[in-house]
Amino acid sequence: MLRSTGSSALNFGEAQGANTDKDYINKASISLKEFKESRVNLKILSKVDYGNASRRVELLDELEQLIRIIATIIKNKK
Repeated sequence: MLRSTGSSALNFGEAQGANTDKDYINKASISLKEFKESRVNLKILSKVDYGNASRRVELLDELEQLIRIIATIIKNKK
């Protein structure tokens, strides 16, 4: 979970320094994939009832919002 979310943030940081729109879209797309991986990880943790249930719900909501934001950014760059 930590690896995929951390990677998402780092990849999006790289996207912000991209020289071209194509490079930006590519790096932001990698970040989006990592956020989606984090979502799957969080759902798995929910299935096995690991950790605080209310915190998992909050994190899942944040992930969904980030996924929508990045997907919109990518869509608007195309």
